Amino acid sequence: MSLLIALVLAQAGTAEAYQTCDAPETQQGMNYCAAQEFHAADAALNAQWRITAAAMHRRDADAAEQNLDHDGRPGHFEQLLTSQRAWLAFRDAHCDIEGYAARGGSLEPMLVANCRTNLTRLRTDQLSGLIAYWDEP
Repeated sequence: MSLLIALVLAQAGTAEAYQTCDAPETQQGMNYCAAQEFHAADAALNAQWRITAAAMHRRDADAAEQNLDHDGRPGHFEQLLTSQRAWLAFRDAHCDIEGYAARGGSLEPMLVANCRTNLTRLRTDQLSGLIAYWDEP
């Protein structure tokens, strides 16, 4: 009976580490943790997107007010949206091909998630930089 209790307690400790991603010991755990890290990076990207999109809408309003929007080119927000859609397609396709290093294997989801996390963090910095570019003195 005490062996059964010890096994249950050992599994509970492993499950807790797996859920918190402190030190996953299986590929499934590593895949899960990589996915969680991507979800956090994606949430940060979405938060920055809202900030940057609002700034681009303000720039469009300022351009209209100053009559600078007559050149026939897309506005700030429209161009931002176009670039974001293209970036998302690039990120996903690029990371899928990086995952092909372990194509069909249990490592593939982790490779894809890690790639998406890295590129998403870079894009978050780019979106932030768009605001800083215009706000610098």
